[in-house]
Amino acid sequence: MGVGVNARTAFSLLFPPILDEFGWERGVTAGAFSFGFLVTAVASPVLGRLMDRRGPRVVIELGVGLVAGGLLLASGIREPWHLYATLGVLVGGGSVCLSYTGQSLYLPNWFVRRRGLAMSLAFSGVGVGSVVLLPWLQTLIERAGWRAACRWLGAVVLVVLAPLNLLLRRRPEDLGLAPDGDRAPGGPAAGVRTTNVVDAARVAADWTLGRALGTARFWWIAVSYLSGLYAWYAVQVHQTRYLVDRIGREWVWTVGNLGFALCSLALILLRHAPTPRLVELMVVAQGLLGYGLVAVIGAIPADVFQGAHYGAIFGSLMLAAIVGGAAGPWATGAMYDATGGYALAFGVAMGSSALSAGTIWLAAPRTVRAVAGRAATER
Repeated sequence: MGVGVNARTAFSLLFPPILDEFGWERGVTAGAFSFGFLVTAVASPVLGRLMDRRGPRVVIELGVGLVAGGLLLASGIREPWHLYATLGVLVGGGSVCLSYTGQSLYLPNWFVRRRGLAMSLAFSGVGVGSVVLLPWLQTLIERAGWRAACRWLGAVVLVVLAPLNLLLRRRPEDLGLAPDGDRAPGGPAAGVRTTNVVDAARVAADWTLGRALGTARFWWIAVSYLSGLYAWYAVQVHQTRYLVDRIGREWVWTVGNLGFALCSLALILLRHAPTPRLVELMVVAQGLLGYGLVAVIGAIPADVFQGAHYGAIFGSLMLAAIVGGAAGPWATGAMYDATGGYALAFGVAMGSSALSAGTIWLAAPRTVRAVAGRAATER
């Protein structure tokens, strides 16, 4: 996660020097990031089905090859379409296999009692990677140029991730284990796994993609993910250049969106009062609050729709998320080009955060499974 996710978000570091070298419009340049999301939007449901059938080793190694190849080829960019094909399609599209989507397709199978905590710990690698990988990459850009930085990052993806991901398995049952570390389905903790169930009929249902599409919950989650990732990437791609288990899934998602809304507000205010305090607010809001979204982006649909067809269902939900992530950078760049500033664009991102927070409460995963802290309290 630390390498795979940050290989994609490194676009925010490459964005300024690419603009400086070529002088392309911001909307056109940021559009490469968005175009990669659109490619993954088409591929995401297929990715879920492939995960259900072949497991994470095939899916994630495919992503390693695409991301590494895209970064290595990006060093030869000369035209906008080169940018779209390499950092857009190959890196952006391939990284969906390595990042939150790919990992969320199989990690929920391994944990039930502390699913949110387990996924939070796994996804914390993104933060560790950003602290280690991104400063190193920025130093490379300053000393050797963005083209050399792309080559080095591509080599890191290939050398580190290709052998590491061969160890992955889709389900603990493939190794003769059960979720949460039990040795067998009837192990000592087996009875505890059902204590977080609120709606037994929904949990016991055989959730196919078609059946999930017929529920209001599926669409509320889809709208929430679309608007949440719009706000996330509207801020993330442009900010460089411009300057869960205890409380429930809904609260974590709401607090995460509050973080991105505060970050957008700070960026608007910086134009009128450029003080270090606003920068500190932006860092805290995005780092400590906004990235709380990643802790539950896989846990929410797993609570509601887990089953044999979960990969296809989650992949379809991520189609909505990817559309939002694609629209955010492109629309923000286009609004900047049209207005000469970011006030309107970041205001739209704040509204998108509010929409995302509201719709996740309507999806109500708490009414299907209680989180570990709530379940323990009720016992």
